[in-house]
Amino acid sequence: MTRTTTKPGDIFAVKVDANSQKFMQYVTNDITQLNSDVVRVFKGVHSLDSNPTASEIIHKEVDFYAHCVLKWGLKLGYWTKFGTSTDVGHLNIYFRSSADDPKVPVSSDWWVWIVNTQQEHVGRLTEQNKNAEIGSVIPPQSLIYRMKHGKYDFVYPNYE
Repeated sequence: MTRTTTKPGDIFAVKVDANSQKFMQYVTNDITQLNSDVVRVFKGVHSLDSNPTASEIIHKEVDFYAHCVLKWGLKLGYWTKFGTSTDVGHLNIYFRSSADDPKVPVSSDWWVWIVNTQQEHVGRLTEQNKNAEIGSVIPPQSLIYRMKHGKYDFVYPNYE
């Protein structure tokens, strides 16, 4: 088995069904969240035989950002390295995390942060922070589930 190295800028193809794939790009590591890999997932589904350029991929609209462990997804075969681009977009990415039990339906104990900055306790989320991504490290299969269905496959507190 060949060892695949990853670095910010790498683009990955993710098979979402028998005929389709989506793309994501490794943009940075977030020291605030276990030094985990941060990816941006692009909108749009491509056929498995399509071969877009890195530039075409990274200029698509971003669907969402997430923390994950890229090497885990590679090892398990959930995605493959497709290409690379030095353009990783802006890194002013907001994340949120609830200090409540995940089974609490509505949390008023939220923490927010921008990648690689100190978390800030905000209690209830402001309008600006409601658009922040869930800041947990997401397992590969849950990341793919969101690519397919637009939401994660796990329970997480809401903010309203």
